[in-house]
Amino acid sequence: MANTFLSLALVILFHFSMVTFSMELNTLLTDQSALLALKDHVVHDPQNILATNWSVSTPVCNWFGVGCGSKHRRVTALNLTGLGLVGTLPPHLGNLSFLSLLYLTNNSFYDGLPVQLSNLQRLKYLCLGNNSFSGEIPSWLGSLTELRSLYLNQNNFKGVIPFSLGYLSKLEILSLSKNQISGLIPFSIFNISSLQNIYLSDNMLSGSIPSLSQDLLSLEIFDLTYNNITGHISKDMFDHLPNLKELALSHNLLSGRIPISLCKCKELQFLSLSINQLEGSLPLEIGNLSMLQIFYVGQNHFEGTIPHQIGNLKNLEYLDLGVNNIGGPIPSALFNISTLSTIDLTLNQLSGHLPSNMGLWLPNIELLFLGGNHLVGPFPMSIANASMLSNLDMSDNHFSSSIPDNLGDLRNLKILNLESNNLTSSGMSFLPSLTNCKGLEILAFDSNPLISGELPGLVGNLSSSFQRFYASGCDIRGSIPSEIGNLSRLLIIELEYNKLTGTIPVSIGGLEELQSLFLQDNRLEGSIPSELCHLTSLAYLDLTSNKLSGPMSACLGNLISLRNLLLGSNMFSSSIPSTFTRLNDLLILDLSSNSLTGHLPIDIGNWKVLTSMNLSNNQFSGDIPTGVADLNNLRQLSLSNNRLTGSIPESFGDMLSLESLDLSRNNLSGVIPKTLEKLLYLKSFNVSFNRLYGEIPEGGSFRNFSIESFMGNEALCGAPQLHLPSCKTEPLKKSKAKAKLIIYVALPIVSTISAMALIIIILLKCSAELPDERPDMKETVTKLKKIRTKFLNNTERFRQRGDH
Repeated sequence: MANTFLSLALVILFHFSMVTFSMELNTLLTDQSALLALKDHVVHDPQNILATNWSVSTPVCNWFGVGCGSKHRRVTALNLTGLGLVGTLPPHLGNLSFLSLLYLTNNSFYDGLPVQLSNLQRLKYLCLGNNSFSGEIPSWLGSLTELRSLYLNQNNFKGVIPFSLGYLSKLEILSLSKNQISGLIPFSIFNISSLQNIYLSDNMLSGSIPSLSQDLLSLEIFDLTYNNITGHISKDMFDHLPNLKELALSHNLLSGRIPISLCKCKELQFLSLSINQLEGSLPLEIGNLSMLQIFYVGQNHFEGTIPHQIGNLKNLEYLDLGVNNIGGPIPSALFNISTLSTIDLTLNQLSGHLPSNMGLWLPNIELLFLGGNHLVGPFPMSIANASMLSNLDMSDNHFSSSIPDNLGDLRNLKILNLESNNLTSSGMSFLPSLTNCKGLEILAFDSNPLISGELPGLVGNLSSSFQRFYASGCDIRGSIPSEIGNLSRLLIIELEYNKLTGTIPVSIGGLEELQSLFLQDNRLEGSIPSELCHLTSLAYLDLTSNKLSGPMSACLGNLISLRNLLLGSNMFSSSIPSTFTRLNDLLILDLSSNSLTGHLPIDIGNWKVLTSMNLSNNQFSGDIPTGVADLNNLRQLSLSNNRLTGSIPESFGDMLSLESLDLSRNNLSGVIPKTLEKLLYLKSFNVSFNRLYGEIPEGGSFRNFSIESFMGNEALCGAPQLHLPSCKTEPLKKSKAKAKLIIYVALPIVSTISAMALIIIILLKCSAELPDERPDMKETVTKLKKIRTKFLNNTERFRQRGDH
């Protein structure tokens, strides 16, 4: 009996174990089928991971990226991060009923999320960031109540944030940044007390930040940057965020003041409110944020002064208060924060002196931006002790001492900007030390008129990384040193508004990467060296107001990268080289005030994108080429004070972008075309001192022009306000009638006169040949009077017909 019972028990146990095994096998096959469906929906697998690894010949739990539970042997995790997969998600994934982790980050999955994913009720971590998913964020996500992390960032989702996300009561991380989401921020998400991080940046969200109705003790990061959030920040917002560590609200449209409650967030380390419309003064309580490391509030409307309490921020590393209206002196306590690596106070109203020993107090400073203020006094000599400094901008202030000769001690210096001050340096003695700055890329000391002397040849020993040299308006004398050609990485040279003499050195041809060369308003002589034509990257060339001479260099036409070519106010002679019309990307051309001759280029229309052309004050002759009218983007055109002849082309009326047209002081004739009335943007017009005649147009912009635009043309007529003779015009009907009258009258007159002449000739001939048969002269005169009367009657009849 016992053996029978034992046998029965074993049979029952075996039966149930087989049923359980069969159920597990079936459910595991379901998981396998779901994953194979995903494999089929992947259209590109660059590493062939799925193609080679996901095979039915291998247990599914051993597949790449697949994790299974130890108890049920069901698929619990799927991690395919960063494989570059392209495809869509099949609805079959909803059958992975034990799945708790789904990571598909950094791939190229597209289309929407299948609704069947709402079946994944065990899902805790859903990370789909950096893909190409589109459509709206589905509201069914709110049913996945076990979710801890939801990453949908860097996709193409649009629409609004579903209110239902507020039902995810266990959610800790919500990342929806870098999508196209619009609308308001639903207040429901602030009811999730477990939230730690909220990332909503780089979207199109609007409206205000919802008020918080409860404390979010877990919230540490709140990022709303790059949206369209408006309104004030609620005064009590930060009363509910005692453990906030990062607050990023920059690049929005926020207004109002910084709430004082913000200063209660004692754990705050990162604060960014820059690029908004915030106003008022910085709260004095800002000094309470003792953990603060990053403080960005630049580009707002803050005013008042920098509170000296800012010196309490002993952990501060980055400070940006730039582009505001903050005034007063910079508190010396600021320079006592030894942890600072960046200080940006540019474009404010700051005044006063800088501490002379500030460079000793900032051992970690790397970026120091003080430009665009009203700072005065001497240049702090101790700045050379800030050995970590790489960017120093003290431009646009009123510093008035000499530039230190030991700036070369800043061996890490990359950018030095001292422009627009009253700094001095006898013989430019500060330059030699800068050759020690082996990483120097930008040097600007322009618009310091008290700097004087010659540019030393050792400028050619500056860093091999040197790219931008700004030294205009510094009373620099002498010649340009040939050693400047050693700076092979130079992109920009600005030496304008100095007193440079001599010629342009041929060594400049070695600056193969040069893009901009500004030498205008100097005293340079000679011709343009042909070596300059080797600068194939040159986009801006300005040599105006020098004493350069000789023929216009034809090789400049080979510099097809040129956008601005400015050679005016020199002594160049010759015609415009035909090669110049190869400069198809030219935007501005100024050859004015030279001694150029010949005709304007017949293919002038090749300058399709030209916006400004000034050829005035030369000796150009001939007609204006009709191709000028092809310059549809031209806004300013001056051909004044030349010897141009012919008429003003009617096609000028097609230059619809034209704002200024000066054709004065030439030998132009003909009428002013009425087509110019179409130039609705024309603000300045001058055709004075030519030989124009006829009626001045009255439509369009011509209503706004005065007599000064037309004087010196004796045969012009026009409106009374121009103080010119009125134009004697008759109605069109009478003009047509006169034309008919001429036709009807002229022919009879001609015919009659011809007939009378013929009669007289015949009579005279007859009288000469047949004296005995001479006609009676009285009778002849009577006949002629009858003919005359008939003619006059016909004339009157035709005239009356014409009048009607």
